[in-house]
Amino acid sequence: MATSTNKIAAFGVKLIHKCHNVTVNGDRYRAIITNFFIPELNNHDVQELCFQQDGATCHTARATIHLLKDTFGDSLISRFGPVNWPPRSCDLTPLDYFLWGYVKSLVYADKPQTPDHLEDNIRRVIADIRPQMLEKIIENWTSRLDYIRSSRGSHMPEIIFKM
Repeated sequence: MATSTNKIAAFGVKLIHKCHNVTVNGDRYRAIITNFFIPELNNHDVQELCFQQDGATCHTARATIHLLKDTFGDSLISRFGPVNWPPRSCDLTPLDYFLWGYVKSLVYADKPQTPDHLEDNIRRVIADIRPQMLEKIIENWTSRLDYIRSSRGSHMPEIIFKM
């Protein structure tokens, strides 16, 4: 099994979006990827990584997709990427619909007032995520995929998400 760093790296960029009070456009998003995210990945022993992003315009601009394909190859999950992002995929995305909410609630719990305080909170909260939690997220996700497969793609209103 991959390490926790490998499992959570994909949503790190989303946290960085919150650090600045600017609109994230394609140029800014590519700058975040190039100047922050890729160097951070290079500082860690990341063996297996899938980079997953939604269909936001700044994420799917041609220049962005070219950068991400060059960087992540076939491990890019994105609209216009080698692995297509499933449309309206709230049932399929544990990073967006559990882990991001969990991390965000802890990062903002003490109402950080400066970018440094916010960055410290982000680093602390991510470092405190245990592999057991990530394994439980993957187990839950796998059971949802099984349900979707057996129900031929229908939504899952009767499934209760457990953690």
